[in-house]
Amino acid sequence: MSEKLKVGILGGTGMVGQRFIALLEKHPWFEVTTIAASPRSAGKTYEEAVGDRWKMDTPMPEAVKKIVVMNVNEVDAVASQVDFVFSAVDMTKEEIKRIEEEYAKTETPVVSNNSAHRWTPDVPMMIPEINSQHAAIIEQQRKRLGTKRGFIAVKPNCSIQSYAPVLTAWKEFEPYEVVVTTYQAISGAGKNFKDWPEMIGNVIPYIGGEEEKSEKEPLRLWGEIRDGEIVPADGPVITSQCIRVPVLNGHTAAVFVKFKKKPTKEELIEKLVSFRGEPQDLQLPSAPAQFMQYLEEDNRPQVTMDVDYERGMGISIGRLREDTVYDWKFVGLSHNTVRGAAGGAVLCAELLKAKGYITKK
Repeated sequence: MSEKLKVGILGGTGMVGQRFIALLEKHPWFEVTTIAASPRSAGKTYEEAVGDRWKMDTPMPEAVKKIVVMNVNEVDAVASQVDFVFSAVDMTKEEIKRIEEEYAKTETPVVSNNSAHRWTPDVPMMIPEINSQHAAIIEQQRKRLGTKRGFIAVKPNCSIQSYAPVLTAWKEFEPYEVVVTTYQAISGAGKNFKDWPEMIGNVIPYIGGEEEKSEKEPLRLWGEIRDGEIVPADGPVITSQCIRVPVLNGHTAAVFVKFKKKPTKEELIEKLVSFRGEPQDLQLPSAPAQFMQYLEEDNRPQVTMDVDYERGMGISIGRLREDTVYDWKFVGLSHNTVRGAAGGAVLCAELLKAKGYITKK
């Protein structure tokens, strides 16, 4: 019998669910044993339920093809099969909140890619390199839910991954004002060019809800646990624009920063490339050996060359230079469906297992 933890994927037929399944193939700690989706997919094998909608570059893993998809709404039945679940369900925010809490109350930890619980005061929202200490709020959440091992943890929005870690690395220089424009891939909307042909050669200067997330979620990452909840940081103030561009994978950000202290370029780069967190110290399976790389070439980072840095779990930075209005400006790039979605959630789960929050039932 495998000693790996048994994992369920809620919403396993969608793009992020597929990414979870692709990333977890041959994972040393986790094994996908259960897949749940909407009632229309329930009862079919995973291969039948997905049909011609498999969107990953790699083939569908053989181990999941014959798994019979369960109804995600049959919470007790799904939960009885697994040690914990990843959530990538496609529902309204209120429905997601409700069903994730239902799973948690069956004593099944939920690690979610969804946004529904990102602002629930006792739910940790983590980029593990930045705020692994927020896992401590889980004990408070368990008291509220009345659980011994069940809880919910979430990862933040994909749009912030290419600049929030950079600002974290530069914290000692006290950034206080940030302007960011993100150029976001279509896979962030769960689509490819076959699904969304009108995006070919097109730019859409609006992504619903994205700008508020880009401005506010980093402050929660930098917050602190106080009186049984996570209190967001006061700053820096961030203003953003989020633009959809004709790229399949990879969110690029153009960022301008003002600092209270005046760092040199050499100091900024050194802080970037030396930055590491608990995932690197613990050598978690999905952790990039080097979280952020700095590229000296004027035309980098580029999606085609750099999006898969550290298997899509690393972040690429370039074009760091002084600005005439702000102090410094740079360009960042992150893989939105790996580090920004399923991969980030897998790393969260690895951290929570290493800290003893996720165990065998």
